[in-house]
Amino acid sequence: MREAEIRRLLAANLLCALSVVLATVAPAFFLDGFSVLGTHLTWLCVCSVCVATFNIILHLVLKPNQSPKRRSFAHKISRFLKCCIYFFMSCILFHAIIVLYGAPLIELVTETFLFAVLLSTFTALQCLCLLGPNLQAWIRVFSKNGAVSIWESSLQITSMCSILGAWFGAFPIPLDWDRPWQVWPISCSLGATFGYMAGLIIAPLWIHWNRKQLTYKSR
Repeated sequence: MREAEIRRLLAANLLCALSVVLATVAPAFFLDGFSVLGTHLTWLCVCSVCVATFNIILHLVLKPNQSPKRRSFAHKISRFLKCCIYFFMSCILFHAIIVLYGAPLIELVTETFLFAVLLSTFTALQCLCLLGPNLQAWIRVFSKNGAVSIWESSLQITSMCSILGAWFGAFPIPLDWDRPWQVWPISCSLGATFGYMAGLIIAPLWIHWNRKQLTYKSR
């Protein structure tokens, strides 16, 4: 396994983590009263857009999973439209799952959906950038020993860390601490964000430490 490829992955992941920091800090210079807690819905939108933009640009520049076949312009347009549909469907699916786990069904619908968009940005969007609208490839990557590259291993780790972070973030909500960050869905979205950033850092380090044991086979 080439060290240069691991360094590329680390640099890309650090830039993605930087996008979260920028989404948290930069808007305060342009929007009066902006804060993660005080204007949480605005932050959810800004963070989702910022992370999505960085991910798309990085994958267009680095091309970690580029197909050797040349695609026509019509094929690229069709692929883009499918990616948009898949992303929207993932937002709806996450919204439904979040409601099944106890989120308000009718009240706070906007908050729940924007949280679902954030989760989709941390997980489904990465799948779309790396694997495209190919459900079989998604299933393969998230199956046991399904990754065939360090980029797919990183995708596994960051996606799982994001979901676990959101799950752990729900624990403080029912407690009677009466803290501002216990309002739905602040703790869950912050948990997902911290989990995503942790996954971005853990992934290249884990791959580097286990590089001798990792043997990827093309499929």
